[in-house]
Amino acid sequence: MVLESIPKQIPGIDEIIVVIIDDGSTDRTVEVAKQHGVTHFVRHARNRGLGRSFHDGVQRALELGADIVVNTDGDNQYPQERITDLVQPIIRGEADIVIADRQVHLVEHFSKPKVALQKFGSHIVNKAAGTDLPDAASGFRAYSRESVMLLNTITRFSYCMETIIQAGNKKLKIASLPIVTNPKTRESRLFKSTYQHVFKSAGAIIRAYIMYKPYVIFSTLALFFGVLGLLPFVRFLVLQLTHDRPGSHLQSLLVGAILLLMSFLSVIIGIISDLIRTNRMLIEDTLEHTKKMRFGSGEDLLSPAELTVGVG
Repeated sequence: MVLESIPKQIPGIDEIIVVIIDDGSTDRTVEVAKQHGVTHFVRHARNRGLGRSFHDGVQRALELGADIVVNTDGDNQYPQERITDLVQPIIRGEADIVIADRQVHLVEHFSKPKVALQKFGSHIVNKAAGTDLPDAASGFRAYSRESVMLLNTITRFSYCMETIIQAGNKKLKIASLPIVTNPKTRESRLFKSTYQHVFKSAGAIIRAYIMYKPYVIFSTLALFFGVLGLLPFVRFLVLQLTHDRPGSHLQSLLVGAILLLMSFLSVIIGIISDLIRTNRMLIEDTLEHTKKMRFGSGEDLLSPAELTVGVG
């Protein structure tokens, strides 16, 4: 159903190539895809996670010379006919990345708590990335060749949050396209429960945030522990002045000293993290040049381009 609904022609695109990412599936994915004429595959012998699948799919797309990479899911959640609209901002040079907005409040099988969690997650990602996206968790996306040259996924659970935070901090232009999803056909195979998804997504967000803005987190921790550490000292002074037993309440000094030490350690860790962030930026610059040497920098998208659709 997904393969049948992928557009065969798109204005501004002279060739459409479909790549199937088979992440250790056991449901004849490759055989079915071959029956529909697909000839390009990325295959994992065992399940390696959505993040790794995205990484390998992008690498394959670049090897095929893609000017635009579209990622979609194999469960028919997304309306593939909207791929035509999804890539237009990139063709026009108005965006580097386009993310479909599922309008989660309209998705029938999303419960109210899940809708609230989706919106809260998008809010946190937008804060970390400096963006204003209504649906940061959406996996229906289009990337320009230049953008995938710049993005480097580390998290293996999911790439959705991490790539937005990276793109925002690298000043890539991200656009949003409202869509209406298709009816649900099966349960998600990416996670066992909503809580597992929330915890893993939170871990990915925190990790990506620390990579690009460690000073924000550790300066906040330093301030928090510093203020908290001063309170026991104030308590000790007040008790010393108002009680008849000088030298008592030494436990306040001990607690205050521990909290101030934690504040100091947060400052030190923040400095080290910022130095690591700087080193990471230099490494990513080198990696970008390596990718361009390997895959080429691509042609001007004002001319007809090649589109690669990755189905995972």
